[in-house]
Amino acid sequence: MIAFVKGFVSAYGADYVVIENNGIGYQIAYPHTDEVHLNEELSVYTYMHVTENDVALFGFASTEEKELFMRLISVKGIGPKTVMTMLATQGYDRIIQAIETSDVKSLKKLPGIGEKSASQIVLDLKGKLVATSVNTSNNKMDYSQEILDAIEGLKNLGYKQSELSHIASIMNESPNLTTEEYLRIGLSHLSK
Repeated sequence: MIAFVKGFVSAYGADYVVIENNGIGYQIAYPHTDEVHLNEELSVYTYMHVTENDVALFGFASTEEKELFMRLISVKGIGPKTVMTMLATQGYDRIIQAIETSDVKSLKKLPGIGEKSASQIVLDLKGKLVATSVNTSNNKMDYSQEILDAIEGLKNLGYKQSELSHIASIMNESPNLTTEEYLRIGLSHLSK
């Protein structure tokens, strides 16, 4: 599986981006093409979707966005293209807010989502997602890659996103550290 692709944007369209990396162009479905510019460096977290007739890469600005995508496609009747349209039109924070507040009305306004699907999304995912400002596409640049990697490492250790939401800002008070040093800071604050 391809976990992420980092390279230069060689082309993009309404719902995809082509990233050139070592002479290979990866066409990736991407919900944030309005933020993309030709020849800029871009790092995209990816999910490879394989079916009988197709292999497709879906790309995300953050690991949280990818995780939301994974949870949404696990809901019966919701496919990856529908989720990409949801992310492109509503964005990460609004989708989570609609799920957490049981706002079926907002969800069913999204393309490809009817009342039954919207209700199923809320039923399956409410309480399992927490909106956070850490690592969303809107303010991803506020934190260094080392901080983002440390937060991801803490999540892999079993800490919940709700526990980590304030840790990134604490880490950000100490600039230019390594991922391991940020991990130590996070662990020391979480163990208090």
